Amino acid sequence: MLAAYKIQGRREAGCDEAGRGPLAGPVTAAAVMLPDDYRNALLNDSKQLSESQRNTLRKEIEQVADAWAVAIVEPEEIDRLNILHASTHAMCLAAKAISGIQEGHVISGGNLLGKKKPEFLLIDGNRFYNETDLPYECIIKGDAKFMTIAAASILAKTYRDEIMCRLHQEYPLYGWDHNKGYPTADHYRAIEQHGISPYHRRSFSLYKQHTLFE
Repeated sequence: MLAAYKIQGRREAGCDEAGRGPLAGPVTAAAVMLPDDYRNALLNDSKQLSESQRNTLRKEIEQVADAWAVAIVEPEEIDRLNILHASTHAMCLAAKAISGIQEGHVISGGNLLGKKKPEFLLIDGNRFYNETDLPYECIIKGDAKFMTIAAASILAKTYRDEIMCRLHQEYPLYGWDHNKGYPTADHYRAIEQHGISPYHRRSFSLYKQHTLFE
């Protein structure tokens, strides 16, 4: 089972992102605070779970979390900031939201009534540009070590997948319902044949040589 906290008694929020690698669509990030006594043996890095497990856990996380938020940064801002800064910006927006500061495109929930706001951020990964007034620690593969980060990874992943499935209805040629915007051979081939959509990240390498598909 993953660890419930880094330091007992400290109000920790786990933060993680989804969507750094795709050619299209937003990057999403989540911040989650869980009750001190919450335990779930299934909770893990979202990449280690099936889609069904992620969706089941998402419902539970949204019900039991003291607070949660998912921030969405669109392709235009990814192109402006670069993907690393856009990812950490999204994490900061989510962390601010559970602290009561609403900025940007954020979906949030949980019950902060009578609860303390986060005192510390546990960040998945090794780089973070902090836009909050909270101290933090970067933890490599933190989504496989701490429940709060794992919960954030699940929310970030499931919300982004839903967005890409909606965008697929608008632009079905690219197969976003199954590739979620990632750089698959079929996705590259669709770009070669049909050009790019308004949701593609123009700062990314969107075209590959045809020999890759032969």
